[in-house]
Amino acid sequence: MTQRKASQKRETKETSVLVELDLDGKGDAAVDTGIGMLDHLLTLLARHSSFDLRVQASGDVHIDPHHTVEDVAIVLGKALNQALGEKKGITRMSHAIVPFDEALALVAVDLSGRGYAVVDAQFSSDKIGGLPTDLVPHFLHSLAIEGRMNLHVRLMAGTNDHHRAEVIIKALARALGQATRIVPLSEDRIPSTKGTLEA
Repeated sequence: MTQRKASQKRETKETSVLVELDLDGKGDAAVDTGIGMLDHLLTLLARHSSFDLRVQASGDVHIDPHHTVEDVAIVLGKALNQALGEKKGITRMSHAIVPFDEALALVAVDLSGRGYAVVDAQFSSDKIGGLPTDLVPHFLHSLAIEGRMNLHVRLMAGTNDHHRAEVIIKALARALGQATRIVPLSEDRIPSTKGTLEA
């Protein structure tokens, strides 16, 4: 089977982002974005999807974390789409319901080639550590668009914002890990009656 790896880089006047991704990894992560909570969430994403992930990012966080969070999501989405290639043999659609103490999240994904996101997640505070909570849905939207996936996120329970963010990412990781897996005996088939999963 072709190695399902990708490397993507984005350089702007606001940020510099490098992402390396291996879909058939062991869940290893090396992440440094300058935003501690984002590092934590990306590490969770790698671990619970079994992707190997390296993210190196620097940006104008002295102004606002927005550009860095957005650009990391953009580059990660591009890397995911690149690593999937023609998407032959993948499961394509999957979902996960994940608990974390009082928090519960449902995430469903379809690696359809069409980027679209519906995120139903409310937070009670403005920030989790150095991460503004309004950037959690924005990260998910940007990831879905650039990853060319249909993404639905529903936060079903939770009172602690750290738990809310973490359970969403864990559910996303589980769903992506399953959706990207190769179906035995289907390695040469694109999982679509159209014959393509390009937008």
